[in-house]
Amino acid sequence: MGFLAKKPAAAGAAPATTRQLGQAGEDRALHCLQAAGLRLVERNYRTPGRGGGEIDLIMRDAEGTLVFVEVRSRSRRDYGGAGGSIDGVKRARIVYAAQCYLQRWPAPPPCRFDVVLIEAAGLQWLRAAFDS
Repeated sequence: MGFLAKKPAAAGAAPATTRQLGQAGEDRALHCLQAAGLRLVERNYRTPGRGGGEIDLIMRDAEGTLVFVEVRSRSRRDYGGAGGSIDGVKRARIVYAAQCYLQRWPAPPPCRFDVVLIEAAGLQWLRAAFDS
């Protein structure tokens, strides 16, 4: 289940780089998730070494579930848009990064993988978008 939020009006100059665009998308997603009651635990968690993965946002919901969030922004719908860019390899890297992160916990809490898609039409939050 997800919802669609309209894109807010631009408040200044457009970000110049892909990294800045990605950061702006993560900021939008974080604001949306916090407004829905989730609490930020960690941002941009990276696994050690090459070939690992990254988790954009790690959040906690009101029930205590740890939520690993992938944020994907696309200005166009070519090649499946934002959602189409999360293929099997990308999902495997996210799951691997989550497994590395959970090694810190003596007794890991319940977890899920959410995705926030940002496109020209707005923002869509997909809860439990995929399983490990």
